[in-house]
Amino acid sequence: MNNDMLIRVTRYYRALNRLRAIGLEKVFAHNLADAAGVSAAVVRKDFSILGFHGQKRGGYDITDLTARIGAILGKGEEQHVIVVGCGRIGKALMHYNGFEQDGIRIVAGFDNDPVVYSDASQPIPVYPLSRLDEVVGALKVNVAIITVPENAATDIYASLLAAGVTGIMNFSPVTLKPQRTADGILPVVHNINIGLELEQIFYELKFPKE
Repeated sequence: MNNDMLIRVTRYYRALNRLRAIGLEKVFAHNLADAAGVSAAVVRKDFSILGFHGQKRGGYDITDLTARIGAILGKGEEQHVIVVGCGRIGKALMHYNGFEQDGIRIVAGFDNDPVVYSDASQPIPVYPLSRLDEVVGALKVNVAIITVPENAATDIYASLLAAGVTGIMNFSPVTLKPQRTADGILPVVHNINIGLELEQIFYELKFPKE
């Protein structure tokens, strides 16, 4: 499955969960096409590749389809994530409750400011960076979100890899590159540069595609 197809399948999964939540039992390709921003033909092609077959008039069973796509996406058990850097972006992510419907739960935050990690009123516990290895191991975490300043990103990345975290979503200004761990594992790293994305939007507004 290539990356574009993976993105579409993830969108199908979210749409199916919304449809199931309102009590629907059947879905058609054109319903999922609208949610994914593609044509119904693309949906049917994707499902054919994955071995999913519906009925021309009856559509696809939502419960069955959700379970099968969920299995492909690894949704069988809750996925734990940590946030490193509990500034504005980090706190916003930790307070966002929309992840849980996708089986994702932020279980801890980390920061080097005692004022931040000593605040017991926070809904998700925040720990000092010195406890990174301990908490990652105890909570069985393998994915982290980095929201630290530029000068700290590279060191945090190295610490996460050493702790056994091999999935990284990086919001820092530094572009982090996958590098093999001591165990020979190549981590998955997604760099999210918000400023760059905004610049791209402004460029496309100024020079619209034909």
